[in-house]
Amino acid sequence: MNTDSSEHYPIFLGSEIDQADPQQAMFHVLPVPYEKTVSYGGGTRLGPSAILNASWQLEKWDGKSNPCDLGIHTCAAVDCSVAPEQVIENIANATAEIVRNGGIPVVLGGEHTVTYGVLKGLKDAGMEDFGIVQIDAHADLRQAYEGDILSHASVMKRAVDMGIPLYQLGIRAFCEEEMQIREAFGVHFQDADELVPNNINSITLPDDFPKNVFFTLDIDGMDPSVFPSTGTPVPGGLGWYQTLQLFESVAKQRRIIGFDVMEFAPIEGFHAYDFAASLLTYKLMGITARSLES
Repeated sequence: MNTDSSEHYPIFLGSEIDQADPQQAMFHVLPVPYEKTVSYGGGTRLGPSAILNASWQLEKWDGKSNPCDLGIHTCAAVDCSVAPEQVIENIANATAEIVRNGGIPVVLGGEHTVTYGVLKGLKDAGMEDFGIVQIDAHADLRQAYEGDILSHASVMKRAVDMGIPLYQLGIRAFCEEEMQIREAFGVHFQDADELVPNNINSITLPDDFPKNVFFTLDIDGMDPSVFPSTGTPVPGGLGWYQTLQLFESVAKQRRIIGFDVMEFAPIEGFHAYDFAASLLTYKLMGITARSLES
């Protein structure tokens, strides 16, 4: 297979499994190669293809179980060649279809703006009572960035404007406006300067936090020593095991209704990062599957 093609979207883990029927698959992998507002390095549009291609090198056994036994359906890539507002609608429509089929969306970006479309799709499908847990280097709470309300730097502001409760983890780059928005919207957080030096691997969600959680993971939330392959790296981020354990701590307390992996920008010639992003995606599937079965 051609692992160098930026337009190649094979099925996830296709070297090991067949494409599952959408009505029978637990996980629906949705590639969204959208990139318009990145503000430093580029390449996030190539992330979904790189992750899917690298998934052919994964083992079915994730170390604790075979998440693929519950079915993985890889959706067609979302059309991102249209205007940003239409891209959001395309993402929302694809996400809503996944939910209506009874699946869990696993969304591969693309810049973080993609998450806004996913959240809209969850609501369009009738999901109202859910919260967001976010791992990120950036708060993404600006009303607009460079005049654009659909910027990747504003995606979590769009979320709280929708009335969705938010818990942020690992943030270490934000402005005064975002601090004010945190306070105004009651955003919960544990920032990197607390999590990382103290090696905190679990959190306790507030009692009134919704029972359903969508988890959004920006690759730059992890330290550049783990993932330099992102457009806006910030030192002092989360480690590999810390990230997985934080996700698992949320999954043990709430029902994961979907997750995304955003802002992965592959570096040509460094396939280790493509593999790591793919393995991270599969590990999150495994944690989700085991939490739902327990």
